[in-house]
Amino acid sequence: MREKLRVAAYAVCVRDGQILLARSPAPDGTPEWVLPGGGMEHGEDPYDTVRREVTEETGYRITVTGLLGMDSARHVLGRRRLRPPTDHQGLRIIYEGEIAGGELRNEVGGSTDLAAWHDLTAVPGLTRIRLVDIALRLWRERPTDGRLHTGPEARPLPPQMNTE
Repeated sequence: MREKLRVAAYAVCVRDGQILLARSPAPDGTPEWVLPGGGMEHGEDPYDTVRREVTEETGYRITVTGLLGMDSARHVLGRRRLRPPTDHQGLRIIYEGEIAGGELRNEVGGSTDLAAWHDLTAVPGLTRIRLVDIALRLWRERPTDGRLHTGPEARPLPPQMNTE
């Protein structure tokens, strides 16, 4: 089995009760909302990655105002006859950012096709990737160790953020 590690950096940009999201097609083509951000290039610092990716996907320049935390997810992909399975691990670094300039625009020829502000209360009704909820919990809870905890010590999402 092949192993693959992907490191990416994302930004939570919230202002006036709204969060900045980008829209990307899921593997089946269904549009889903994602945090602006993406994969690190070899030799690139994650701080530079998040600023570059937000600009590419939304048109905005950001100031990174904090490190919210990290999330790691592992999946086995490609269980097909013609392709050997891949043990894929994604390490996602989540920053907080403030808009410092630029104008909202959609990415052309990239991994997203639309950028928009959404009311925080509307996020549970959006078709979105799991990372949006993880990042919003990190933004809200600000755990000192940068990790969300599960089990009895975990705080549940408030009703407006619950995704179940």
